[in-house]
Amino acid sequence: MARLKALALIPALALAAGALTACGEEGGQGTAAGGVQLVASGKLTTCTHLPYQPFQVKQGDKIVGFDVDLVDLVAKKLGVEQSIVDIAFENIESGEAMNTGQCDLAAAGMTINDKRKAKFAFSDPYFEASQALLVKTGSPIKDLSNVAGKKIGVQSATTGADYAKEKAAGAEIVTFDDLALLEQAVKSGQVDAGINDNGVLYDFVKTNPDTTVVTEFKTNEFYGIGVKTGNTALLNQVNEVLKASVTDGSYAQIYQKWFGKAPTWQPGSPAAG
Repeated sequence: MARLKALALIPALALAAGALTACGEEGGQGTAAGGVQLVASGKLTTCTHLPYQPFQVKQGDKIVGFDVDLVDLVAKKLGVEQSIVDIAFENIESGEAMNTGQCDLAAAGMTINDKRKAKFAFSDPYFEASQALLVKTGSPIKDLSNVAGKKIGVQSATTGADYAKEKAAGAEIVTFDDLALLEQAVKSGQVDAGINDNGVLYDFVKTNPDTTVVTEFKTNEFYGIGVKTGNTALLNQVNEVLKASVTDGSYAQIYQKWFGKAPTWQPGSPAAG
């Protein structure tokens, strides 16, 4: 009887093992080159927040941009394909996206700062940025010296929002969920001005001549790629790719592609004073 019971269990055990294998193939972790553990087998999963042109933006059925091209270099080194997940920026900034296994890394035009470093690890800097002020063309607003009573638009959870709250004395701060909403609010006159990173605002005015960037604020900011704290293997691979991209010229090529000029700063360059 015991033998018969054991034989009867064999098909059930085989089915269970098969189910576990299939589950692992579809949704389990995978290992890439260099021993890097990935949340999905065969993919480097990147969390971002759209749109943030030209760093990441949807064109047709594809997500493209400066950050996308840089992370593609990392994916190539690991021997996998990049897969991009669009989520709320707050979930990226809080570290939740990586801590809960939604993605392997975050590339979202994200400034390195101490508040974020307490929640996840950052790669070496890969882009130098400043805050800038966007207004309608012809606006009397040229800086933040006289914006009391004006509406200043910002993007939620960004360093631009922090800067506006600190520097725009007497202004009403209006918060938007994403960059596109902020830019359109300035264009339509819903707000009197908007503050965000210089790279994205200069890209916007190229195709929206009824708006202009009137000034920049030297904030000494640098973007980094976010990685879950403790994921040293992936962090090392990202940093190696950033260094190699300068040496082999791919960083300059990608920068030229998205900004139409040669970079004045590259990964490994000293931070501005």
